Amino acid sequence: MISARSASQNKSKSKPRRWRRVGKRDPGPEAFLREREPFCVAACSRFMHRSTFHDQVWVLRNEEDKVEALLLHSKHSLFPVFNGLNDIPAPHFLNRLIRGMPLHAVQGLREDALMLENMTASLGFHPAESIDYDLMALDREPSADCLKAGPPGLIIRQPNSKDMANLLPLQSAYEQEEVLPHGAAFDLSSSKAALENILAHERILCAELGGRIIAKANTSAESFTRSQIGGVYVHPDYRGRGIATQLCAELVRSIRTPGTAAPIPAGRGISLFVKKRNPAAFSVYRRIGFEILSDYRISYY
Repeated sequence: MISARSASQNKSKSKPRRWRRVGKRDPGPEAFLREREPFCVAACSRFMHRSTFHDQVWVLRNEEDKVEALLLHSKHSLFPVFNGLNDIPAPHFLNRLIRGMPLHAVQGLREDALMLENMTASLGFHPAESIDYDLMALDREPSADCLKAGPPGLIIRQPNSKDMANLLPLQSAYEQEEVLPHGAAFDLSSSKAALENILAHERILCAELGGRIIAKANTSAESFTRSQIGGVYVHPDYRGRGIATQLCAELVRSIRTPGTAAPIPAGRGISLFVKKRNPAAFSVYRRIGFEILSDYRISYY
């Protein structure tokens, strides 16, 4: 039988429930993220590719020293992974963090993002714009009919550096329509740099019709076992013809069944998030086979 005094002594030895910063050698954060990967691919990707000096990871541990929530800071953005908990204590370092660096965005499951937004608001920092999305996932091959959904003569291929001049207008238009928050200034040089990075490090396919590149789609993140699709854009003159459906289906197939020279293994799951106010894009992804996992949110500061 355990005496009241022994129980009290054991409790006093347990660590308090508080946020702690962790290093790369701590296995707890990775195990925590792997269990929740389909819901936080962007956070997992940033975690995997984080640098020692510029990216920071904090975890909230319970009395048994088990990770129960995680907060990642990467490239001026915060990624909360709060594991469905509604009693998350405000990070003691949050005020110092957001006053010491420009906070650009908060991104994650809607409830987690809202909780962190409320924490930043209590410190006087309010988002300029918040966008709600449907988080979607696919863990099988795309529907066969989607691989031939576009018009006759449509060519889906992998672009190269020589296609930069034809891809840049599509990338620029995509950023202005889908990425930049309301009122933000567009910078062509930044858009070009982003496209160069995609060509160098991501999977990207383009759609060509009549000798003209009229659409693009690419991966935007690679996590432990999943790839995230983003950057899907079809020139306005060619919309409504099944081009986005065939293009995205081909991208899914290339991710699921890569060649022997591919840098990632076959059979990966696919994730994406689509704006709730974009029913046309939602219809494309549902036709391919994507299903809704949860609500997702990005808030821009």
